Amino acid sequence: MSERDGVARPPAGVGLEQLRSAAAGCRACELWQDTTQTVFGEGPETARVVFVGEQPGDQEDRKGEPFVGPAGRLLDKALADAGIDRRDSYVTNSVKHFSHTVKGKRRIHQTPRPEHLRACRPWLEAEFAVLQPEVVVALGATAAKGLISPSFRITRDHGQLLPWTPPGAPAPTEDDDEDAPHQTWILATTHPSAILRTPDEARAAAYDALVADLRTVAGALA
Repeated sequence: MSERDGVARPPAGVGLEQLRSAAAGCRACELWQDTTQTVFGEGPETARVVFVGEQPGDQEDRKGEPFVGPAGRLLDKALADAGIDRRDSYVTNSVKHFSHTVKGKRRIHQTPRPEHLRACRPWLEAEFAVLQPEVVVALGATAAKGLISPSFRITRDHGQLLPWTPPGAPAPTEDDDEDAPHQTWILATTHPSAILRTPDEARAAAYDALVADLRTVAGALA
């Protein structure tokens, strides 16, 4: 794997394990310099649904696995309440390294910049190419803006199933049935970390809204 012009160049025609191994050495942007490791996606190649967040957090960076911190535990609970088995899902992030600043002994999350998203985009596209999911769930604004539209607003448009063509896949033709098995759908919802930051009095309602969105996903997979 090589990097050119600040963009990752994943190997072609390989599976998830080979992609994960290649991503471990990614130097397409500078984020790798101050992190523990690349945090690649996780889940079976047979996954019908893919969840895409923004980036790994502190615990994910240390463990090398996505969504294993507080936000991951909340996501697990919401998936269970919505009737989706995480073991049958694939979870990943738009950016595979932890963007942060150091304050004392703490590493504080920083929103990845456009150049970080651009550098890492080929890894996400390579994951989609292998997985060919039926449904993609964008968790939070960063993922939704990158995958759907820069003007997408989670607060206004969350929970809607939209027909979507994964990057690099052939576009549907006029003769395609929108309910055909090859059709991919995308839905955006709130990132679990945003719910954890919601004031106590509004957190239950925010969580219920996340579960309702995920039940829409469960219905699409039924």
